Amino acid sequence: MADNGFGGWGGSGGGAPRAPEIVFSNVRILDGTGEKPYSGEVTVSGNRIKSITRSGSGGFGWNSQSNGGSQRIDGRGMTLMPGLIDAHLHLSWNNAPGINPIQMMPVEEHMLNCVYMAKLLLDAGFTAGYGAAAAKPRLDVVIRDAIRSGKVPGPRYTAAGPELTSVGGLGDASLPHIPHEGLNLGIVVSGAEDMRRKVRELMKWGVDTIKLNLSGEEITGMGAEENQFTDEEVRVACEEAKGRHRRLAAHARSKESIQRCVKFGIDIIYHASFTDEQTLDLLEANKDKHFVAPGLAWLINTARNAAEYGIKPGTPMTEAYERELEHAVESMRQMHKRGIRVLIGGDYGFAWTPHGTNAKDLQYFVEMVGMSPMEAIQAGTKLGGEIMGMGHELGMIKEGYLADMLLVDGDPSTDVRVLQDHKRIVAIMQDGAFHKAPSAQTVGMRL
Repeated sequence: MADNGFGGWGGSGGGAPRAPEIVFSNVRILDGTGEKPYSGEVTVSGNRIKSITRSGSGGFGWNSQSNGGSQRIDGRGMTLMPGLIDAHLHLSWNNAPGINPIQMMPVEEHMLNCVYMAKLLLDAGFTAGYGAAAAKPRLDVVIRDAIRSGKVPGPRYTAAGPELTSVGGLGDASLPHIPHEGLNLGIVVSGAEDMRRKVRELMKWGVDTIKLNLSGEEITGMGAEENQFTDEEVRVACEEAKGRHRRLAAHARSKESIQRCVKFGIDIIYHASFTDEQTLDLLEANKDKHFVAPGLAWLINTARNAAEYGIKPGTPMTEAYERELEHAVESMRQMHKRGIRVLIGGDYGFAWTPHGTNAKDLQYFVEMVGMSPMEAIQAGTKLGGEIMGMGHELGMIKEGYLADMLLVDGDPSTDVRVLQDHKRIVAIMQDGAFHKAPSAQTVGMRL
């Protein structure tokens, strides 16, 4: 099985047993390379794509003989595409109506919720996801390992620990009369040596990614353009993580925090809402070193669609999110024009941004950021493989690549909204096995 170099992946994700070979014929292949879909046939052997054959100019209706023992699926002109990849995924955010229900949930119930959320993601066509922070120290590690071993269904996953924050910063929710760190969503550190110890503890627990909260978040009372940590604290975190071959990510909304990501080599930048020419120039000059996952869904829905949860439009908080949304959209437009890697991942997992609706990011990228449908799809497939550290074998339909694929009744290359309709996702294959097998009524199948 493949190993991505920082946690890797093994197992079939609990999928159904594989046939010796599975052949998808009469499909439109959207391969994730950026090329227009073409008619053809894809053969899967084991957990990898064995071969891709283009059909002639005659189009669909192409027929061929099945090999002995192979399962043959006539796609009837449907789209075969790579599985979707969420670059900003919190499996321990449990679709709760606020931060407190997440951080206050007992660990036993919380682990079960992670299992449920993982299946929701896979059911929605997300066959992989990059862990962006966990609500408790080992939740991501345990769900990653359970998925990898095939004990529970879910996306290929990298494990993060809780976000590292400063005293009084984003994630420090302890009260003056109850100064108990266990009540916090983040891990509170103070000083370089404290940072060193906490990073080492996270690595001991088995995380793949160390995440630093370099800026604030309006809903927590710390402004998005406020910054925290000293350069020495950030330097020590990066030194420790890189010394043990761990990835680094940052919650970085302010321009200063984005610039620090470039300065210290933090390659995964979440949000990146507020930029200026200097910040954009720095990112462009280092565009092969960084990934940006803006979390537009969080901004949009917190500002406009969370009234029933007490976050009402027209209040100072929602106005702050509207302002940030305006800046974030313009920042992403500029980053996209400059060739900076912008990936889908909307910070889903709250009641107003529930897991299972993650494919809306593709629509936001087309309608708001100005990407073409194909560019948005690549932001959720090809670039997703790269952020997973598996760009040589994940995120595209190419010979030798891992067989993570969706069979879709529709053409996402002309309308990405089709991927929001789970009924239109006829089949979900992960690691060469069907998580969701196509029904005989939908496609033509024979052994």
